[in-house]
Amino acid sequence: MQIDHIPLDRLSVSPINMRRGRKAPDVRDILPSVKARGVLSPLFVRANGKPDHFEILAGKRRYFASVEAAKESGEERSLPCIVIGEGDDAEALEISMIENLLRQDPDEVTQWESFTRLVKEGRSVEDIAATFALTELQVKRILALGDLLPRIREAYRAEEVDAATVRHLTLASKAQQKAWLALFEDADAYAPRGSQLKGWLFGGASIATGVALFDLETYSGQIVADLFGEDGYFADSDAFWAAQMAEIEQRKADYLEAGWADVVIVPPNEHFAGWEYEHASKRKGGRVYIQCRANGEVVFHEGFISRREAQAAERRARGEDGDAKPARPELTSTLASYIDLHRHAAVSERLSTAPTLALRVMVAHAIAGSPLWSIRPADTASRNEAIAASIANSPATRALAERRRAMLDLLGFEESREALCQDRYGSDLVPILHRLLNLEDGEVMQVLALVMAETLAIGSEAVEYCGQHLGVGMADHWQADEAFFGLLRDKEVMVALLGEVGGEAVASANATEKGATLKGLISDHLTGANERPKVERWVPRWMAFPPAAYTSRGGVPSVTAAKRAEWLVEGEEDEAEGAEPASDAHQDTPEADPLAA
Repeated sequence: MQIDHIPLDRLSVSPINMRRGRKAPDVRDILPSVKARGVLSPLFVRANGKPDHFEILAGKRRYFASVEAAKESGEERSLPCIVIGEGDDAEALEISMIENLLRQDPDEVTQWESFTRLVKEGRSVEDIAATFALTELQVKRILALGDLLPRIREAYRAEEVDAATVRHLTLASKAQQKAWLALFEDADAYAPRGSQLKGWLFGGASIATGVALFDLETYSGQIVADLFGEDGYFADSDAFWAAQMAEIEQRKADYLEAGWADVVIVPPNEHFAGWEYEHASKRKGGRVYIQCRANGEVVFHEGFISRREAQAAERRARGEDGDAKPARPELTSTLASYIDLHRHAAVSERLSTAPTLALRVMVAHAIAGSPLWSIRPADTASRNEAIAASIANSPATRALAERRRAMLDLLGFEESREALCQDRYGSDLVPILHRLLNLEDGEVMQVLALVMAETLAIGSEAVEYCGQHLGVGMADHWQADEAFFGLLRDKEVMVALLGEVGGEAVASANATEKGATLKGLISDHLTGANERPKVERWVPRWMAFPPAAYTSRGGVPSVTAAKRAEWLVEGEEDEAEGAEPASDAHQDTPEADPLAA
């Protein structure tokens, strides 16, 4: 491969270049480097038919930065170039796209424009996917933007419309797109977006294909799929439920054949209240409850009997005849209360001197529930699909799940149990206590640690205190992902983040850029893309222990909780030293605002 140095006046940007445009590109981020060291990475060019003249297929920004540098210095400049043959336009466009995709991710609309031109030049979806190391689905998703009205595409490019809304708009007919666009451009009207847009398109109700139990290949009803090829919805809910119920009936038959005592189908207008039931194995007459939900989702609850049935089973186990005429009790209720209170006092006194047993009783109550306690695992679910996926894939979540499986196995629970702790009081308390008594103290402490981990309140002062006490390094458990970048909205914060990862010079040079550009630059520095220095183990200030804010505007719950925890500890220490603890009235004053520091 030969590199030639070609003067600037013999170069121009090719119309094939995917970053062509009427406006000159913003080159402030690379201009200082070009002034100081020139252009080090060669451009791709080809002859354009004029004598000794070449058109740039890839390297437009380096070219314009060199033009600016030449104007300021008054010196003539030449650029290192790789001259390719005069092949077809599709090959030239591929070179332009590959080089640019490696340097700075173009927006999806720009990719659509380029991919569309490749298709017109005869490239198949498979060819494009192989060339750019994409999946065919990703290519189809980008090409699907062509079925949107041009005005909607431009609004998406300008970040006036989010990706979720665009995805739902691909479900719409041209008439529906026009109707939505009229609302979008009317300042006094409301254009539905996101999930609300989906309801608007389907008349308020939609059932996604992902909830179907039956094989979609055999379904004869109409399915409306978005043009990205990712989401599909049933056009006729009645036809969906007919197919869904047929599959549910087949599953019911399979359960009965497998030996379950009964299978109960719970319709969408009723609820399966888990607290009204007790776990029971297949051998002990447990049933399967199939809960149907209005959104088409079906949940299978295996191994349950009603609480009344469980109580009757306990009476039978004690030898009591449920059908016999009740005999006069041996004790009056008052005498029974007298006896219970004395026995409780005696056991409680002895228990207070037996920490080994007390520890196990406490853990058993935390796991099985107590009529005197309110204990439940923290609700870590999120309605936001991106957040839910990010949490599910985090190293911390996976490690905690491994420990949970180990503790479930240690206590003899089924691996499918979602959490060790449960927000109910049932008959499994004593069996759990019995198992705990057969464990070593170290094993019980491991169980206790998981119990506390599951019931640690999200966003609490305890999280902040424990995180600092344990020296938690968030870089071990988190790195910036798509969900994080998708949730960034504040430009002032984005510039501050860019300053942390790229330096103040880069942040200042790009302070007026759009949010998408700022996010791209931050991502480049974190991944080392586009020749940026890679920043390892970076976490935003909000996530660190202790956390901090980027602005004086407040609104960072982790910072508020950390300051509150710090204030409580200081008050405790002051009290221990005999000093008057500070009143928390000062917390409401501007001078003492935790975020003002």
